Amino acid sequence: MLKNILLTISFLLAINACYAQEGFTVKGDTLKRTPAPADTAKYVNPGKLAGRKAIFRSAVLPGWGQYGNGLNVYRGIKIAAIYAGGAVLVMSYMDNNRQYKVYLKELQYRLENNDAPDPDGSLQRYTTTGLVAAKDIYRRNREVVIFSIGALYAVNIIEAYVDARLKYFDIGNNLALKISPTVISSGSMYGYNNSFAPAFKLAIRL
Repeated sequence: MLKNILLTISFLLAINACYAQEGFTVKGDTLKRTPAPADTAKYVNPGKLAGRKAIFRSAVLPGWGQYGNGLNVYRGIKIAAIYAGGAVLVMSYMDNNRQYKVYLKELQYRLENNDAPDPDGSLQRYTTTGLVAAKDIYRRNREVVIFSIGALYAVNIIEAYVDARLKYFDIGNNLALKISPTVISSGSMYGYNNSFAPAFKLAIRL
């Protein structure tokens, strides 16, 4: 009697354990098994995450992305180059814009005064044709400088992103380079090799 009771209890515990591991849902006349969720950890690529941070930082403040990748002499030089180049471009823009306004003002005065030069201006010796050409040159230079500032800003973001990705790039310790002599065919005719030439075979193992 005791033996039967123990067997019954053991059987009920086994059934309970099975139901605890897997759930069953009944829909209509069908029985659907719901497996227990697996305990898996989501992989996070550190290089990709660092690249996104570098893009955001460099977009907010040029040079911040390079600084966030880890400050050293090489990255410090890049930050200095970014700000030095930006300062030169801004100064060039201000100079070209100032000269453009000077020539434009002189042209407007001559247009309103029957092509007579401004007696208080410094461009009296220039002809109207020369003033128009100079004005166009300064305007074009100003536009080129604006484009260059935008290009420098974009290069700053791209460089910080690439540097962040390469920081976490690992080729492993299995990289090997093997160079061995070999012979290659220089031509063939009717299925026969005409001549051979010595060469080197380069093999890279990743």
